[in-house]
Amino acid sequence: NGGILLQQPLTEGVYYILLALYEPRHGYGIMQIVEEWSDGRVKLGAGTTYGALKNLQEKKFIETLAGEGRKKEYVITALGKQIVEAEVTRIKELYNNGRKIIQAEGDL
Repeated sequence: NGGILLQQPLTEGVYYILLALYEPRHGYGIMQIVEEWSDGRVKLGAGTTYGALKNLQEKKFIETLAGEGRKKEYVITALGKQIVEAEVTRIKELYNNGRKIIQAEGDL
């Protein structure tokens, strides 16, 4: 598991794409759910989304589902889930340390 912790922090867009793929979705569905989850703050364009999907497939974080539909569906892999869990742990550490410093400042 040590190698995963050396992973570069995920961009916000990639983080949301991976979360979106805990359920199978096509590219447009990913763009829609990410915008919804972020209350419109994160808007992924088609180029960004499909470029990220290609990159995430190459890293084996996601895979395509075999289907007859015109739209390709993607889903997160076990490795992708490990990456998300490591990122959540990293974000928790950032948050907890920030809260500690802010609260200590307030106690002065």
